[in-house]
Amino acid sequence: MTSAHDSSPLVRPYALTRGRTRARYQLPIEALVSTTDNGRARIPGREPEHQRICELCVELKSVAEVAALMRMPLGVVRVLLGDMSDAGLVAIQQPGETDNGQPNLALLERVLIGLRNL
Repeated sequence: MTSAHDSSPLVRPYALTRGRTRARYQLPIEALVSTTDNGRARIPGREPEHQRICELCVELKSVAEVAALMRMPLGVVRVLLGDMSDAGLVAIQQPGETDNGQPNLALLERVLIGLRNL
């Protein structure tokens, strides 16, 4: 049997973000996160949370998925992802955005289907 103490994180979430509660820029829960080549490189001394997020995001994940898989509050993960993006460890694709700046056609089609189903 495990106690509540056994499942608690070793470091409190506010310590991971150095007391910050907001990321430097808006990061919606549906934004997609992927690990960059920099993030894939094993660098000694990297924060364990950063390393774990880099491992998770080798396959594209949403911000909400990262928070759930890390078992961390969404606000904390947003701050961490903002820091990691600034450091070049992850790339963040905003919802509906494509590489060429055009709206994401698949997303628009899903929205249209959803509207038709109403």
